[in-house]
Amino acid sequence: MPTPTTPSRFRHDVRRTATLAAPLAAGHLASGLVSLVDAVVAGHHGTATLAAVSVGAALFWLPMLAPMGTLMALPPAVSQLDGAGRRSEIGPLFRQALWLALALGALLFGLVSATPLLLVPMGIAPDIVPGVTAFLHALRWGVPAFTLYLCMRYLSDGLHWSLPTMLLGFGGLCVLAPLAYVLTNGLLGFSELGVAGIGIATSVMFWAQALVFALYLAMSKRFADLQLFTHWHWPAGPRLRELIRTGLPIGVTVTMEGGLFAVTALLIGRLGEVPAAAHQVALNVATLCFMLPFGIAEATTVRVGHALGRGDAPGVRRAAFAGLTLAMCTQVFSASTMLLGHHAIASLYSADPAVIALGGSLLLYAALFQLPDGVQVVSAGALRGLKDTRVPMWLAVLAYWGIGMPVGAWLGLGWGWGPRGMWLGLTAGLLVAAILMARRFLRSSQPQRLTNTFPHLPMTDGA
Repeated sequence: MPTPTTPSRFRHDVRRTATLAAPLAAGHLASGLVSLVDAVVAGHHGTATLAAVSVGAALFWLPMLAPMGTLMALPPAVSQLDGAGRRSEIGPLFRQALWLALALGALLFGLVSATPLLLVPMGIAPDIVPGVTAFLHALRWGVPAFTLYLCMRYLSDGLHWSLPTMLLGFGGLCVLAPLAYVLTNGLLGFSELGVAGIGIATSVMFWAQALVFALYLAMSKRFADLQLFTHWHWPAGPRLRELIRTGLPIGVTVTMEGGLFAVTALLIGRLGEVPAAAHQVALNVATLCFMLPFGIAEATTVRVGHALGRGDAPGVRRAAFAGLTLAMCTQVFSASTMLLGHHAIASLYSADPAVIALGGSLLLYAALFQLPDGVQVVSAGALRGLKDTRVPMWLAVLAYWGIGMPVGAWLGLGWGWGPRGMWLGLTAGLLVAAILMARRFLRSSQPQRLTNTFPHLPMTDGA
């Protein structure tokens, strides 16, 4: 059989990445639709409810980002073991990751429980504080289930099997949407719980997803050889330290980006109900759009890790460039949708004319950062596939908190541009991150650097 040409290899990589990324992106889109359901149910219940969900969601997801990122060490580790033909080591690694997920879940339960105590010192508008407190107190009960679900999902994704992520993502919506609507509005004999009903419904969804995923992994023939639940292992220091050593910088990196958006929401929350509600509208749409390149980035992590595990140096770059190609397509579509339909999209969330007008204008700013957002997230995903996580962590700190937040605070609060100035700060931070992350990957993926960094992996031309 003739050796494939470089263009044909690249097309093959694009197809492989797209096949893996499609269910991942769909699953992430389903996760983003959780926020959409919460926002729509809250918005139609009242502007105060929507504002409380906006601030509460920011305060909930901000501490969640660190464990999400830390557990992202699992897909590249699993994919490298699979690519190197060492599948027998995946089961023990997964069981250690479960211990890590449990510990993170317990820690975060405590953090979310204590978060409402910070609302007044943060300067959150007093009329929002009771709703935010009720939302967080209900939502905290789903935290342990969420971290366990992430662990199981990342195992499956790392083995090139992302269909469960998609199915359970949309299945969770089938639980969340009707339950949130009923509990929030007090239907079918239930008391009207308002924003607390949204938090309860989301917690129930998290537990349903985790239990179903565990049952699937235990019964599926696809994972039978891994013996995931047939052995019991106490926490093992070396494996846990390796997961934390790789994953913690990822957690910090993800927190730096997500924290930029979360703190922006908190600063806007100081301006009152309408700015907070409008910000939630634009942020929710931007988050939904981000789920597409985020799924591509996770697929890129797996594909890069697999290429590295089999010693295919050119394949490492092809996998990354394939991911970037796909991400550019999704981001052009997202930006065009926001530019052309910003007012119509905002009107889906609220009937308040002031919220619709401001939310629609913020969507125009969100359109500006779609392309750099795609570049930075896929480049970061490719770096995770190489287990290059510490330097990207510092690059994220610089981009998001050295540039993005100061620019946003200066324009939004210092110059009085309000939410629009804050969103320009988001754009600046993402643009700088895109440049720095892409440059880092181009350096880290040079064949000679790969050979020096991974001397135990004999690099080939991938033929």
